[in-house]
Amino acid sequence: MSDTPLSRMLSESETRRPDALTAFRLARKRFLSSDRVEMREIAADLGVSRTTLFRWVGSRDDLLVEICWSIAKPTLQHATAAADDLVGGDRIASIAEAFARSSIDAPFYREFLRREPERALRLNTTAASPFQERVIDHFASVIQEEVDERRLTSTLEVADLAYLVVRLLQSYAYADVIAGESPEPDKVRRSVSGFLRD
Repeated sequence: MSDTPLSRMLSESETRRPDALTAFRLARKRFLSSDRVEMREIAADLGVSRTTLFRWVGSRDDLLVEICWSIAKPTLQHATAAADDLVGGDRIASIAEAFARSSIDAPFYREFLRREPERALRLNTTAASPFQERVIDHFASVIQEEVDERRLTSTLEVADLAYLVVRLLQSYAYADVIAGESPEPDKVRRSVSGFLRD
């Protein structure tokens, strides 16, 4: 057997010291298991102080944002790839619906919304964290592609369109928390598609 970087890393993993990435992975695993992400417990499991943990990952909110984004980013990428056969507003609407549906259907995410509704909304739907900006940026890049290819026209700026698409998406995906109604991903597609019609 040859000595490869992988074999060395695997043999060192048992003795490797915890770091920010180790903390993130542990917290993400807990989140995906629908468990509450508690800094005190993560620090204890890693054998480090809470001060060290906070230095590595920032606040609990910072950590939760990165966990949510680590789930959202590939979801958005997959939804975008799946909508490649569509154009214009239909493409954007398909991506928005798929993203909303993933949020609605994910038991770990629904548990986060149920357990900590104010925090979940603040971190995912406001400027209080970079999460919403990242989602808007993703939609802006897709909208820009459609505009550049002349498959979508609007009197609004691309950034404004992306913001409005994300706000429509959020209003239906988080309807249970915002208005006490059932989340409806189908309405996301219809609303966004209607909004982006020429």
